[in-house]
Amino acid sequence: MKFWKMHGAGNDFIILNNLEERLPREALPQIARTLCRRRLSIGADGLMAVEAADQGGDFKMLFFNSDGSVGEMCGNGARCICRYGFENGLAGEAQAVETTAGMVFGRRMDRRLYQIRLNDPTAVRLDCPVEVDGVRYACSYVELGNPGLPHAVVPYHNLQNADWQELRELGRKIRWSPVFPKGANVNFYELTGEDRFFERTFERGVEDFTCACGTGTGSVAAVLALQGKVSGHRVRADMAGGTLYVDAERVHSQITELLLTGPTSVVCRGEVTDEDSTW
Repeated sequence: MKFWKMHGAGNDFIILNNLEERLPREALPQIARTLCRRRLSIGADGLMAVEAADQGGDFKMLFFNSDGSVGEMCGNGARCICRYGFENGLAGEAQAVETTAGMVFGRRMDRRLYQIRLNDPTAVRLDCPVEVDGVRYACSYVELGNPGLPHAVVPYHNLQNADWQELRELGRKIRWSPVFPKGANVNFYELTGEDRFFERTFERGVEDFTCACGTGTGSVAAVLALQGKVSGHRVRADMAGGTLYVDAERVHSQITELLLTGPTSVVCRGEVTDEDSTW
């Protein structure tokens, strides 16, 4: 079974070409759980399988979190798979990728830099406070695409100097808060300058912080643009794994377009020879 491993700003993924491998779809969650285990296998935040398009796209992207759960979409994963599609002859310099949350359009800007149009926000609640252990936290809620990928957007003072163990526990509790029936990816952020913020995301399905989160970054930028705290043009997001840029087009009280731009990296290409595999 051949694979690529890629990352986008530290958010890392295993990519399988299921047009060639022809793995049964019901086996993919277990394959994701096995291959995404760090130290015991390749290790990654998630697994993506390329399948044939059936809605007019160039190809379809099936995304699985490291725990095997299905992800509606993944922003950094989509940027990486756009490069994969271009370099494997599945698409040209402009890509149309079918995802569970809807069509995602990508663009090759140079060899490593890719831009995607994130799924449009389908639900936005700017004032959606959440209570944890008797403390009330300011929070906004965004869903991207349909079915919507859920994101909680939480301002956090002095985020870069936070105690990560305490923040991880807070992220876990917000992620499972009954305020969010589908659960939520929890994006802590702090404005650090004009059109610039620092972000850490506790990801649903990974159940920990990741080095970057593309849909989370888009959700934070969308909330800040609607609140008038950023211009919406080339907004810079700094994360543990690197820097991403978001353009959030606002018309009155709606975000009509979210563009996510950032680097991609091919870590390795190889063949899975996992002797402990159980699929």
